[in-house]
Amino acid sequence: MKLPKKNLSPAQYLVSGYFVVILLGSIMLMLPIATTDGQGLNIIDAVFTATSATCVTGLIVVNTKEAFTMFGSTVIMLMIQIGGLGIMSMSTLFAFIIGKKISLKERLIIQEDLNQYQISGMVRLVQYLLGFTFAIEGIGASILFLRLSQDHDFFRAVYLSIFHAVSAFNNAGFDLFGNSLEGFTGDITINFVIMALIILGGIGFGVMLEVYNRVKFKKATLQTKIVIAMTAALLVFGFIVFFALEYNHTMEGLPFLDKVLSAMFLSVTPRTAGFNTLPTGALRQSSLFLIIFLMFVGASPGSTGGGIKTTTFGVMLITLKNTIVGKEDMEIYNRRLETQIVYKAFTITMLAAALVILMTTLILIIEDFQFIDVLFETVSAFGTVGLSTGITGSLSNISRVLITITMFAGRVGPLTLAVAFGDKVRKGIYHYPTEKVMVG
Repeated sequence: MKLPKKNLSPAQYLVSGYFVVILLGSIMLMLPIATTDGQGLNIIDAVFTATSATCVTGLIVVNTKEAFTMFGSTVIMLMIQIGGLGIMSMSTLFAFIIGKKISLKERLIIQEDLNQYQISGMVRLVQYLLGFTFAIEGIGASILFLRLSQDHDFFRAVYLSIFHAVSAFNNAGFDLFGNSLEGFTGDITINFVIMALIILGGIGFGVMLEVYNRVKFKKATLQTKIVIAMTAALLVFGFIVFFALEYNHTMEGLPFLDKVLSAMFLSVTPRTAGFNTLPTGALRQSSLFLIIFLMFVGASPGSTGGGIKTTTFGVMLITLKNTIVGKEDMEIYNRRLETQIVYKAFTITMLAAALVILMTTLILIIEDFQFIDVLFETVSAFGTVGLSTGITGSLSNISRVLITITMFAGRVGPLTLAVAFGDKVRKGIYHYPTEKVMVG
C-alpha cells in the first residue's frame, strides 16, 4: 500500500483512489468479455456504470442482467465491495495479508475515508469493519441461497446470493433479476434479509462495534445515540407515510401483509440502497418527494451509504430546537455539541443542496423530462441510492456525465471534494471586530 511521493492531503489521496478504481473498472467493462453482445460498453456507459458501482449507487443505463456476462457482473460486484468498504479499508486488507505496517499518513487517509473524528484506533476499526462485513455478507448470502436455490440451479443460486448480499450490504442496489426485486414483493425471506443487510450496512461500523461490545444506550457515545435515534425515527416515519399514501395506489390488490411488507421495504430502501419491490415510476408524487428527502439524508457516517448522513441531519435538528428555545449551547443527551460540528453540518448540507440544484437545473435545460423525475434522479445519484423513475436509460450523454459527477461527489462527500480541490485552511492570527446582522 505505497503512497505517492507527492505530498497529497488525505482528501486528495482519497479522491484519487476512487478515481483510479473507476478508471480501471471502466476499462474492464469496455472489454468484449464483459458484455453479452461481445462488444463491450462504450466509454460513456462504462464510466457511468463503473462510477455507479464504485460509488455504490445502483443507477444503470443498461440492464445489468441482460447486458453483462458473469465476468462483467463480477467486475461490478468487486467495485461495489471496494467502494462500499472504502478504498483505504481494502488497501489495508491487502497490507494485512502481506504483513505490512500501516503508516501515520495511511491512518490519516483511513480516518478521512471512514469519516471518523479521531485517528486513534483506525487500524483496529478497519479490522472489525472487515470482519463484520464478510461475516454479515456471508450470513446474508447463506440465507438468500436457501431461498433462491428453490428457483435456480446450485451454482446460479450461489452466485445470485453472493452478488445480492454484497449489493445490499454495501447499499448499492444492483440486481441480476432484471427488474430489481419487484418479483419478490410478498417474499418474506428475500425482503427481510435484504432490509437487514441494508440497515446494517448503512448504520455505520462505529455503531456496529458498540452494539457488538454490548454497550448500553445510556453509556453509548453521542454519535451512536444520534445514529440509532435518527435511523429509527426515519424508518418508522417513512413506513407510516408510505403505507398511508400507497395503500390504495401501487399496493392496491396486494394482501394486507404484503402491503405492510412493501411499506417497510419502501421506507428502508431510500437509505441509499436502491432496491425496489414496487415500481418506483408508478408511486404518487407525494411518495416520490418523501423518498427524495430520505435519499438526501441518506445513511450514517462510516457506513457503506451516502447522503448528507443521519448525524448531519440530527445536528441540524438539535441546533434548530435549541435555537428556538433560546439556548446558546447545542445540547442533546446531556452533552454539548462543539460549534465546529454545527458549522460542518450546515456546510455539508448547503454544499449538497447546491450540487443537487445545479445538476437538476442543467439536466432540465438539456432534457425534456418532468421536474420531479429529474430531481429524483439527481438526489438518487448524490445520495448513492440508485432508485429511478425510469429516465436513466433515456438520458443524453451529457446528462449521463453530469449524473456520473454527482454520484462521485456523493460517495466521496461534497466537503471532502471541496477540501481536495481547495486551498489548505490557515487559522488567522487576529480576529476582526464583531457586528450584528439582522436575519429572518
